[in-house]
Amino acid sequence: MSATVAPDIPPPPPEPADQGSSSKPRLKRLRLISIIFALLLLGLVSFVFGIFVSIASDLPSLTRFSQFKDAQSSLLLDDLGHPIGVLSQQNRVIVTPPQIPPIVKEAVISIEDKRFESNSGIDIRGIARAFVADIRHKGGVQGASTIEQQFIKNALQAQSHRTIFEKLREAALAYQLSHKWSKEKIITAYLNTIYFGNGAYGIEAAAQTYFGHDVNHLGCGMPGHPLCVAQLQPWEAAMLAGIIQDPTAYDPAQHPEAARDRRDVVLYQMLQQGYLTRPVYGESVKQAVPAPKEVQAPQEQTVEGVDAGYFTSWVQQQVIERYGAPRAFDGGLRIKTTLDLELQRAAEQAVSGYLANPEGPTASLVAIENKTGEVRAMVGGRNYDESPFNLATEGERQPGSSFKAFDLAAALEAGISPGSVWTSKQKEFIVPSSRGRERFVVHNDEGAYSGSNTLTGATAFSDNSIYAEVGLKVGTRRIALLAHKMGITTPLSTNPAMTIGGLTTGVTPLDMAHAYETIAHEGRRVSGTMAAAGEPVGIQEVASSSRPLPDGSHLDINGVRSQAVLPPDIAATETSMLETVLQYGTGRAAAIGQFAAGKTGTTSNYGDAWFVGWDSKYTVAVWVGYPNKLIPMSTDFNGNPVLGGTFPALIWHDFMTSALGIDKARAEHAAKPKGSKEGGEAGTSSGESETSAPPSSQGAPAQSGTPGATKGGEKTAKPNAAGGEAGGGAATPEKAPAPSTPTPAHETPTPAHSTPPSAETPASPSPTGGVSPSG
Repeated sequence: MSATVAPDIPPPPPEPADQGSSSKPRLKRLRLISIIFALLLLGLVSFVFGIFVSIASDLPSLTRFSQFKDAQSSLLLDDLGHPIGVLSQQNRVIVTPPQIPPIVKEAVISIEDKRFESNSGIDIRGIARAFVADIRHKGGVQGASTIEQQFIKNALQAQSHRTIFEKLREAALAYQLSHKWSKEKIITAYLNTIYFGNGAYGIEAAAQTYFGHDVNHLGCGMPGHPLCVAQLQPWEAAMLAGIIQDPTAYDPAQHPEAARDRRDVVLYQMLQQGYLTRPVYGESVKQAVPAPKEVQAPQEQTVEGVDAGYFTSWVQQQVIERYGAPRAFDGGLRIKTTLDLELQRAAEQAVSGYLANPEGPTASLVAIENKTGEVRAMVGGRNYDESPFNLATEGERQPGSSFKAFDLAAALEAGISPGSVWTSKQKEFIVPSSRGRERFVVHNDEGAYSGSNTLTGATAFSDNSIYAEVGLKVGTRRIALLAHKMGITTPLSTNPAMTIGGLTTGVTPLDMAHAYETIAHEGRRVSGTMAAAGEPVGIQEVASSSRPLPDGSHLDINGVRSQAVLPPDIAATETSMLETVLQYGTGRAAAIGQFAAGKTGTTSNYGDAWFVGWDSKYTVAVWVGYPNKLIPMSTDFNGNPVLGGTFPALIWHDFMTSALGIDKARAEHAAKPKGSKEGGEAGTSSGESETSAPPSSQGAPAQSGTPGATKGGEKTAKPNAAGGEAGGGAATPEKAPAPSTPTPAHETPTPAHSTPPSAETPASPSPTGGVSPSG
């Protein structure tokens, strides 16, 4: 039986997969990715929006940068319009785009931002690099890369270590800046604000600091001379550009090799970028960097031959108070001051003629024009660059008997007669004090008394015993109040010793000149409309060629204002009494052969000596002493003490004699026919019209002489040769210099009539009722 073979039957095909079930997971993944992407995109948009919202709140800062866009230094001019200095913050001198040579800009661009001309204020690669570095180090480690960003950082005074957000904010501001300002404006503003080390802010200050003392650049940057930046050579520009990255590490004075290597890197970059030719590059790399002695920090810019820094620093503060610091420093103002350069030179020569020894005492001098209240000359110390503390405006020193002018004014107002007779002897007063009642003892030096004297005689010879009695009779509060009204601005104590110049707080030469000017101007205190109320002025006019001044004009002119303080007859009487000081009293060395009045002053420790006086045109205060601390000048006048009638009176005499000569020469020049070519420039205008139209190195010096008290509150006073002048720590012997007066360096002879009464020789009565020298 045969088997039946079943045919091959193919296996059934597999069932088709369920298409719906396989597409669902893929769709879910796509949806998830889409949602995540949308959320990230939304988050990014929100983040960016938040950044710009935050930045938008800072956009006023961008407006604030506009002060740098058209910034110009404000110039100080003398009363004839000649440049004498620049108003500067940190000795920064603002230069304009045309004043910066292309080679300087190219040097900086080549090393700091080679894509400066083409970028939009930000460097994406630089930002990314900084971002990665900051993430890696978990903090800000890399700085901005473009010049715009560096400028923003400097203008915002940002710290070196800043957050990512702060850098993004700076980038956004830099981007906006690049679209609002031209590249020329940006590079100029950058170079005017960047720090170059050694105290130099801005490219002009840097050029002065590192190359201003080079033999090829001597005098550059000074008024009337070319800017230092305009004279920079390629290798010099390259060195300054190299310093920007690290002013300390590349300081040629401290690290000359590093500075030279860095400079050569800049020069190579300039060569590679086409700013230098191969021959210029080869010559440049051979040049040396400045020697340490040639690197000198920037200094106050003043006219050559005159130390006007004390005056310009004082005027600078007046300008800032009136217009604000930004406008004062960067507003391009032209400030015509009251400084008379001829009188300033005369003042400096009068001082240096007697006090040339840098180890000895120095002097301060202030000259004010009587009718206008304008400060015409100011000597505030020996050298402003070495010691910028201004003794003329800030040196509060004890006035000694020069303060008696205020006693006298108050006494005359109170009805005390110039011919009234007072006893001259040692006196003891019982005065009230915080501890009840105290003794105030006054006596004249070496027991020299006249027995009795008139108030005029006591004034001529500065009799302390008489003036103490007169002052107490008038009242110390009344004297202090009147002194303030006349022009003293420092606080005045009302202790008994103040009657003879023993104050708790001293006075300044500027205040003393201004207060005495009140007497000279018929009892009216004179001030300027551009100064603080009642104070002397150093500005004639301020002009602005760009933005209007606060009142909407482009010219601000000072006017003269005066306030009645003393009745004219009282001022005239006091003037005639103070004339006797120069005629036959303690200040005869100051006599100038014509009308003049004034008062000497010396403290009992010989630490301060004064002469303050006036003629028909000027009031001048002279102080002599050691500037930084109280040092007795017991032997500094040819082996004898320095009194008010010695150096101060002699300096006053020489200055006033020079002023008379200057005014005479000007008058003669003005009288010549206009076509005459003989003679030079007439000098400055005298400012005779009633309306005049057009600023420590080692800390403040110690204040000298507080009132000296013995136990039990007794005050002592030392006499002078003819009645004494000292007291309460203030006054001391007052006599004119002896015939052995040292001849000053400029050989101005001592007036023949300056021989004083000897301190040891008794005085005899004079026909005028005062005392006269017996020999």
